[in-house]
Amino acid sequence: MRIAEVIGKVTLSKCHPSLIGARWCVGTVLTWDGLCGDSDGREEPIVIYDDLGAGEGSRIALSDGAEAAAPFHPRLVPLDAYNAAILDCIDIEEPR
Repeated sequence: MRIAEVIGKVTLSKCHPSLIGARWCVGTVLTWDGLCGDSDGREEPIVIYDDLGAGEGSRIALSDGAEAAAPFHPRLVPLDAYNAAILDCIDIEEPR
């Protein structure tokens, strides 16, 4: 699981039938530097399946790869990234 920031939304003209009922957002995964506020600490943006309603600027817990489809098991769904949680607060402590 990784932490990402929602930076936009995706509008589809058609959606795969197994994924109707949610929306798609665009997010960028944050590295340690990104969590500390450094703009260089952001990875390339990705499209994320979101059934929790995260808004632009929200920090989310992101599952990707094979784990992204796990909440839908045993159904097979064409996902690569899934919003698992909207994070209210992130406390960062300097490593010792």
